[in-house]
Amino acid sequence: MRSEDIPGPGAQDGAAPAGLTIHALSAGGGILALCPLPGGGGDYRNDLIQIYQWKPGLVISMTTEVEHAAAGVPRLGIDLQSMACRWLHLPVPDFQAPPPGVAAKWPAASASARQALAGGGRVLVHCRGGCGRSGMAVLRLMIEGGEDPAQALARLRAVRPCAVETDEQLHWACAGQAAG
Repeated sequence: MRSEDIPGPGAQDGAAPAGLTIHALSAGGGILALCPLPGGGGDYRNDLIQIYQWKPGLVISMTTEVEHAAAGVPRLGIDLQSMACRWLHLPVPDFQAPPPGVAAKWPAASASARQALAGGGRVLVHCRGGCGRSGMAVLRLMIEGGEDPAQALARLRAVRPCAVETDEQLHWACAGQAAG
């Protein structure tokens, strides 16, 4: 399977690329991706444009409302839904696995994401930095979709080396093996 990075629009005159980077890979018949918090880098409008142009059918936010407020993006869910995509908010504290209330919502979120992927759709998962929490969720979706955990982690880290930051996150992601 082929992995791809989808960079933001490049800057002029050889400067570093600007904008949101969506790290994507094929999974479950569709495209599964992770990215940092839209607006977290200071350009909320252009980040939303990039997401709109990428055309996800579903966006899963793993960030907390406190993180949204701190980044100045308190309307994130409303703005994403206005772009004709579904939005699920599964807030997880940074560097942690889902608390019980969020973990209870995971089976329905996973079923929705895997259904979108099976239909050839695109699913985007984000956290603050686009590494730990989003990597944990993407890995779990890959495993629940039938991938071997070690191979899925290697494929994911080939696209996003920082994906899944803690042992707790890795354990939670691999617990999806029984759900596949």
